Amino acid sequence: MGSHASRDFPNKSPYPLPFHHLIESLRTLPGIGIKTATRLAFHLLKAPEEEALQLSREISGLREALVLCPQCQNIMDRDSRLSCCTICADPARDPGTVMVVEDIQTLYSIERTGEFRGRYHVLLGRLSPLEGIGPEALRVRELLDRTGTGEIHEMILATSPTVEGESTALYLARLFKPLGVKVSRIAFGIPVGLELEFVDDITLIRSVEARRPM
Repeated sequence: MGSHASRDFPNKSPYPLPFHHLIESLRTLPGIGIKTATRLAFHLLKAPEEEALQLSREISGLREALVLCPQCQNIMDRDSRLSCCTICADPARDPGTVMVVEDIQTLYSIERTGEFRGRYHVLLGRLSPLEGIGPEALRVRELLDRTGTGEIHEMILATSPTVEGESTALYLARLFKPLGVKVSRIAFGIPVGLELEFVDDITLIRSVEARRPM
């Protein structure tokens, strides 16, 4: 089976080649292992033809149907009558408070909480010198342009608590503080029920820094 062969099928796949290829394609999705991919493939095989075709159309047309918001880099409907995404267009949200995130997925994770009523800016990545990702590869210029309008007065850095995420937050803080913008960093706490001995160093440090009186 050439390059499509998998080490999970040491001799040959027990399935017909098209079905095997579908399983291998599903396995490229995050968090999908061989068992889940196989189960999904059988589901698609047993599903009504129109359901499977509809899913195929949605996947194939996804990139064409979406564009990035020119203000915050969130995804938005290409055919939308709005000039920006629905979050940026919402007059009830505070345009002066902007939360900076690494990716669009994080934006929606925060949005699901319903607690943040400002706006966002998506970097579409994080600094990683080892991978050759510098500031020019991120949407920092767009953030500078937004800051230049004088509308932003507070910037909340919500990058990941990793070495790369911390480096990104530090870089942005040094860049925007001299511009008169209040810059803050989200706190990282310790999950309830987790023994401290199993908590990583960065989370422990952040938890101590974010301590509060009792």
